[in-house]
Amino acid sequence: MSSPTPILPQSQQSPATLPIPALQPIDLGGVTIQTPVILAPMSGVTDLPFRRLARELGAGLVVSEMIASWAMVRENAATMRMATLDGRPSSIQLAGCDPAAMAEAARIAVGRGADIVDINFGCPVKKVAVGQSAGSALMRDEIAAARILEATVKAVSVPVTLKMRMGWDHSTLNAPTLARIAEDIGIRMVTVHGRTRQQFYTGIANWDFIASVKDAVRIPVIANGDIITCADAREALIRSGADGVMIGRGCYGRPWFPAHVGQYLQTGEQPEEPCLGTQKAVLLRHYDLMLTHFGVEPGLRMARKHLAWYSRGLPGSAEFRATITRMGDVAEVLELINRFYNPLIERGFVRTIRRDDALAEAA
Repeated sequence: MSSPTPILPQSQQSPATLPIPALQPIDLGGVTIQTPVILAPMSGVTDLPFRRLARELGAGLVVSEMIASWAMVRENAATMRMATLDGRPSSIQLAGCDPAAMAEAARIAVGRGADIVDINFGCPVKKVAVGQSAGSALMRDEIAAARILEATVKAVSVPVTLKMRMGWDHSTLNAPTLARIAEDIGIRMVTVHGRTRQQFYTGIANWDFIASVKDAVRIPVIANGDIITCADAREALIRSGADGVMIGRGCYGRPWFPAHVGQYLQTGEQPEEPCLGTQKAVLLRHYDLMLTHFGVEPGLRMARKHLAWYSRGLPGSAEFRATITRMGDVAEVLELINRFYNPLIERGFVRTIRRDDALAEAA
């Protein structure tokens, strides 16, 4: 294990006084991300309906939910549905601890149309990091990590990217070292979440630390963690020097947010949140996509958390959420949505996005 890299101090100069960093397309070698504002892979969130909607609304790149390599190799039915793609460029994220399984899963992903294969060295959950020695656990074993990276890169002709954290804990902040290893092997881009595994999603993402990864490599680096507003994206780029941003919790109930960030970083003009009528229309589109993709009963179950996120910040949302979790009929849910939203739309109500509430959501 390499020696720890110290956490860099937060910049003393206010990012508000600095110009917006220029956002340039990223060429991964055969695949170009025109606007490097990326929807993060999130288990149970970035399923096909959510990715399709975010792409339709203008996200620069969307990444699949994390997919276990062994399940992909075994062609598990639920896993193969998770790997369904829509639009280009497309990216499938894989996790695992066995190089051969990762290589085979990557080949299957490409065979299904993936333009990019992303490797997960960042998942902090116990089942993955401890039970399977995958995800963020691989940051503790650079030799094993290198074997997985090399096997995957050699297995496919498309670009392979990597998502990781600062390190396992604050005594082993080895992301810069692992990024150099990855670059030497042939990884085309690295995304860094500005937390350690032991932090999970607590505390504050350290965007300054990501600058040490950017300084360590020549490949593009993407900053991730706590990007809830356009101003957050700007500050993350300034502090990290990264080439783009990846957004997770900031997209809950806001699939238009990556497109807004891209517009802001490219033009300097900050888009307003869509009016409530438009938000309702997006919600209904999302609801329909989920019912179509998953089927009525599972789609309704999956939709509940998304409907709750869309309603966050609106008066009466707690009662709306509590009621919708008890409903099992598609028409009843639609009726409830109309009863909840229509009076607010008629009043011209403006939804308030509270940063602390968004960060409190489990990722």
